Parts: sequence; structure tokens; C-alpha cells
Amino acid sequence: MILIAESGSTKTNWLAEDQKLFETIGFNPMFHTTDFVYGELQKNEDLVKARHQFTKIFFYGASCSSDERNAIIGKALQLFFDKAEVIAVDHDLKAAAVATFTGVPGIACILGTGSNSCLYDGRELTEVVPALGYVLGDEGGGAWFGKKLLALFLYHQLPPATEALLRNRYQLNKEKIFDLVYRQPNANRALATYTQALTDSPDKAFISELVKEGFREFFKYHVQCYKNYRQYPVHFVGSIAFVFKQELAEVAAEFGSELGIVDRHPVYRLLEWHLK
Repeated sequence: MILIAESGSTKTNWLAEDQKLFETIGFNPMFHTTDFVYGELQKNEDLVKARHQFTKIFFYGASCSSDERNAIIGKALQLFFDKAEVIAVDHDLKAAAVATFTGVPGIACILGTGSNSCLYDGRELTEVVPALGYVLGDEGGGAWFGKKLLALFLYHQLPPATEALLRNRYQLNKEKIFDLVYRQPNANRALATYTQALTDSPDKAFISELVKEGFREFFKYHVQCYKNYRQYPVHFVGSIAFVFKQELAEVAAEFGSELGIVDRHPVYRLLEWHLK
């Protein structure tokens, strides 16, 4: 039986050929070791019980873009799925590309915890600019919005209701924010948790404009970089793209782009692609 894994920095969706879905935390070889990944897999009792049913494992993950990084994930999968005959690890951009491919070339984008894009024609995947991660890039992703919210909170530039929401829900102060950003591991994942305030804030007009600011940054660096970008539909996968689809459509129109597929959970389309 086939098992497909679609992993961002926050969560991994594991979808079996029989449509059974498992969830674990997200695995990123930039931050996680083989032992860590294997240990986290062992914590999922349902996955432990079912692991010997799977003969082919296809894992698509954030930062899985080199043989060295892919080996970190691959070794953990080999240890855990010890009966599997095939184990393949590939980049999450490949997952976004094949999951949103409609038969014509298009720009496939990720807007989840992080952000990235590629041009895909059904055969070749072209990446013009790299994903810079949450410190230097990830424009329009959850970590980027988390950074913006926390910075505006510390600068006292948020509308009062949004500032109160962050203060009361998370008991925020400068020391807590600095500890999270500069001392704790997995800061990108922690930053992305604050994006819940984007949907919960009563300051809808302010939040909508902030979201569009992030999407404009994304289009500027990750869509406009492709020659004749307006001739391609622009597809998106990820929670941020799905939740703020209206703002995404407005920004796509500003850039003269056709908004294509917007899919929160591309793992289902990935399974269909593999079964073909």
C-alpha cells in the first residue's frame, strides 16, 4: 500500500492509499535529526500500528532539496517503515507543482509556515530564486506574518483591539518575544502560531491590508521573477493561501496574474498523481 507524506515546518499529513489520514508534527532537515524524526514517528500510535502495511513511502518536505538533507529524513523513514520496499524523499515544491498541475505550465507556490515558488510544465521544475527561510525571506508565509505582528506589537503600532488580543491570549512582553525568537528552537514554527490572531482580530480592515502587504511581497520576489509571468496561472498550496484566498485573489489581480488552484491540503492530489 502507498503512503504519501506532505510535510511543512508545522505539520505533516500522511495519507494512505485507502484514504486513512495520519498527522504528525512537521519535519524539516534544516532543524531536525534522524533520531528526532524517528522518535516523533514512534509517538503516533495509529501510525505505529499501521506502518507494516505500507510498501511504498513518498515523502515531500520543506528543505528536502539536497541529497544530504533528504538522507536525514530517509534514514528515519527506513528505520520506522522497515517493511517498505520503496522510500523516496523529495522537495515540498515538487509536491506543490504536481498537485496543482492542470495540464498547462503554471507557477506553483507554497504559502504555509514558509513560502516558495517554482515554474512547472509537467516535466521540468524551474526555481529562479531560492527560499531564504524565516530570517531572510518566507514572504507571505505564517512565520513572516508572525514576525510582523510581534514587531508591530513591540512598536505599539497595532490597533488597540489587536494589541489587546495578543497581550491577553499570549501574555506577551518584550522578554518573552525575544526568548522565543532568539533563544528557542523552531522559532519559525512558533512565529507562525501567532497568525491565528489574523483571523481572530476584530480589526478586519487592518488585518486585510497587512495580509495583502505580505502577499505583495511574495508576488514581487517569487512570482515576478519568472519571465512573462503573467502568461501563467499561479497556483497555491498551504493554509495561509487557503484562509486568505480573497486577499490572495485581489493581489494576484493587482499583478495581472490569473489565480489558479488554491489547495489547503495537497496530499490528496498527490495521492491521485501517484496512483496514476
